[in-house]
Amino acid sequence: MVRAQPYKAVVIGGSAGGREALFALLAELPADFPLGVVVVLHMHPQSDAGELAETFGRRCPLVVSEALEKTPLLAGRVYLAPANYHLLIENNGCFALSIDPKVNYSRPAIDVLFESAAEVWQSSLIGVLLSGASRDGADGLARISALGGFTIVQDPKTASSPIMPQAALALGPVDRVLDPTGIGQCLVKLVVA
Repeated sequence: MVRAQPYKAVVIGGSAGGREALFALLAELPADFPLGVVVVLHMHPQSDAGELAETFGRRCPLVVSEALEKTPLLAGRVYLAPANYHLLIENNGCFALSIDPKVNYSRPAIDVLFESAAEVWQSSLIGVLLSGASRDGADGLARISALGGFTIVQDPKTASSPIMPQAALALGPVDRVLDPTGIGQCLVKLVVA
């Protein structure tokens, strides 16, 4: 199948067990990966996303940083949502941070990122939901699918907390169900010529 337009971004969400899955996924992406990757991981409100970005940056070939207000998404970079802020994508492709109430008991919430990104990039978006102990992200992934984006869920059998991927699968079909390494390999096949 030939796509009418190329993919423009990847959004990833995870919670309990999501960090380990994200490490495995990102290790598969080459340094010249042509898309920006935006990540929401549930974390304690006092966590330091900058420190977490440094940890990920040491273990993956892409540049990893904390997402900052009004900065644009750049190709070949991984952006982590800061602790205690929702991360959204604005119509111009820049980041917006919000202290709106928690969604699914979380801030940052995966659904907030996924739904805002789906509205902006529609069929040019790839959404990935990893291990987690809540249903956050399931509705957002369904929205990505409804707008024509490509959806990937971590195989619940490989998730340390399968509730999140199971919730996504219960809402409807997704394009791929894979282990974290397989997700990374799939992303490369989807976007690297």
